[in-house]
Amino acid sequence: MNIALLAHDKKKELMTQFCTAYCGILSGHSICATNTTGRLVREATGLPITLYLSAAQGGAQQIGARITYNEIDLVLFFCDPQFDEGENSVVEIQRLCDRNNVPFASNIATAEVLIQGLKRGDLDWRDIVNPKNPKK
Repeated sequence: MNIALLAHDKKKELMTQFCTAYCGILSGHSICATNTTGRLVREATGLPITLYLSAAQGGAQQIGARITYNEIDLVLFFCDPQFDEGENSVVEIQRLCDRNNVPFASNIATAEVLIQGLKRGDLDWRDIVNPKNPKK
């Protein structure tokens, strides 16, 4: 599965801790992230992470494009509800996930449910929507 990580500044440490706790599960999947979030998680966990631009420079839009093209299977976007300027990117990513049936978590509680579902195989239906090796 292709997993995208995004986090507002005040939630980056929480994202790092989350990914450290679930490193064993995440290691079996492809991960991409906005630049700062991805670098912090990579340094803490050693996970290989494809980095996009920072959110301020268009990284959220890059991930949004991948969601639109059905190349992302799960999005974890830890949001700071006090951060008004970031609301547009959260709403846009959530809207794209809703449009394309991509599981989306905006907080650690929902992320834990999704990561446990990923571990159990509850999200394997995404392999039908986004096959790793499409037949030609």
